[in-house]
Order: sequence, then structure tokens, then C-alpha cells
Amino acid sequence: MTPSSNYQQPEPQRSSVMPALVAGAIIALVAANIYLYVQIDHVRTDVAQMQEKLSTELTNLRDAANVTSEAQKRHLDTLREELDAARAQARQAASQGKSEAQAYADQKVRALEAEQAKVQQQVSSEISTVKSSVQATDAKVTGVSNDVGTVRNQVTQTQSQLDKTIADLKSVRGDMGVQSGLIATNANELNALKLKGERNYIDIKLDKTKKPQKFGDIALQLKKTDIKKGQFSLTVLADDKTTEKDNRTINEPVQFYVARGGHTPYELVINKVAKNEIVGYLATPKDQATR
Repeated sequence: MTPSSNYQQPEPQRSSVMPALVAGAIIALVAANIYLYVQIDHVRTDVAQMQEKLSTELTNLRDAANVTSEAQKRHLDTLREELDAARAQARQAASQGKSEAQAYADQKVRALEAEQAKVQQQVSSEISTVKSSVQATDAKVTGVSNDVGTVRNQVTQTQSQLDKTIADLKSVRGDMGVQSGLIATNANELNALKLKGERNYIDIKLDKTKKPQKFGDIALQLKKTDIKKGQFSLTVLADDKTTEKDNRTINEPVQFYVARGGHTPYELVINKVAKNEIVGYLATPKDQATR
């Protein structure tokens, strides 16, 4: 047997550390318990304070709720009283308003009746006025009808007289040998010719002057007159030409051509010869040629 086989390891010795560890654990456990107790006590204190605070707040809330409820109740009571008073006032006002409305309506009815009566009276007055006007108008119409009848008779008589006057007029040959139109020998016959309207007629009153006098589109200059023979002599100026007409007699057509007259001659008819003056008319064609 070798020495190594006879060797035995020594038995380990118990350490003195174990008791110390156990003691430390117990101390820690005790400390933890104390800490937990303290904390629990603090929690209990906090819970108690909180419960007291909640109780106080609940009491305050109950008191506030009671106060609010009482206030609301009083407010509702006040509103009910005001509503009842308003209803009573409304009923009273409605009753009073109804009376006032009825009185106002009655007043308007009376005013309307008065206005209708006034209008009827005015209409009646206007109707009377219109009737009077109609009667007066009827009388005027009757008078006008009579006047119209009278004027119609006068027109008829005038037309008859005019026709007779025209029928009495004569057509003679002029100093140029051309058959003249109807010749007027006085103012009435000249008016009849003007009304007939077959020619243009210009009144002539010519004095003896140094310069020709203008009549229409011609000029005339009286040279001399012979009252005993009823003759006159004059100069005609037309179309820049001068034509002498000597010793022409009363109511004799003095004829001369003018460009505007075309183939129809102008005719000068003198109805009155006085000292240094002649009176008559100038007849020109109705339709004149354009120069």
C-alpha cells in the first residue's frame, strides 16, 4: 500500500459565520416588521383623515343641496305666484281690451256711416250738377245744330252764288291771240276764281315809279295811264327779258310767257285804271315748270 492510499482528508470545520447570518436575518426581519407597522399606521391615519374629510364634504353637500332645494322651491313658488298674477292681469286686460276694441269698432262704424252719408250727399250734388250740365249741353247742341243748319244753308247759297258767278265769267283771247282762262272783272269774281283754284292769283296794285315792282317771279313798271280811254302802258321784266305792253285796256288779258309757265302764258288783268295807278291781278299756271 502506498502512502497516498493511507491518506485521509481532514473533516471540514464548522464555520462561525452561520450564526452571524441567522442573527442578521432576524434583525432585518424585525426591522421590516417595524417599518411595515409604521407604514400601516400611517396608512390608517391617512385613511381616517380621508374618511373624516369625505364625511365633512358629504355633510356640506347635503347642506348645500338642502339650501339649493329650498331656494329652488322658493323660486318656483315665486314663479307660480307671478304666473297666477300674470294670468289674472291678462284676463283683466283681455276683458278691458275687448271693451276698448268694441268701443273703437263702434267709433269707426259711426265715422264710416258719416263718411258714406257725406259721399252720398256729394254724389247727389254732382249728379244734379251733371244733369244741369247735360241739359245745358243739350241746349247748346240744339243751338249748334241750328247754327250748323244755318251755315249749311249759307254754304249752299254761297256755293250756288259762286257757281253762278263762275258761270258768268268769260274766257276771251289775250293780246297775244291765246285763249285766256276765265276773266274776273271785279273783286267778287276774283274771289270766285281763287276759290275755284285752277290757277295762282296775285293781287296787283301798281303805281307809276322810277323802278319796277316785284310781283311773284316777275317785275312790272307802270309807264302811263289814260283814265278816259281806260288804257295803260307798262313794262314786263321776266327771265331777264323786257317786254313792252302799250295801250292795253281794262279787263284785257295781257299775256306773256315765262320759263316757269311752260307753254301756258302768264296773264295780267287790270280792272281799274286811275291817275298813275292800275289795280287788278296776275294769273299764273298752277303747275309750273322747274327752271
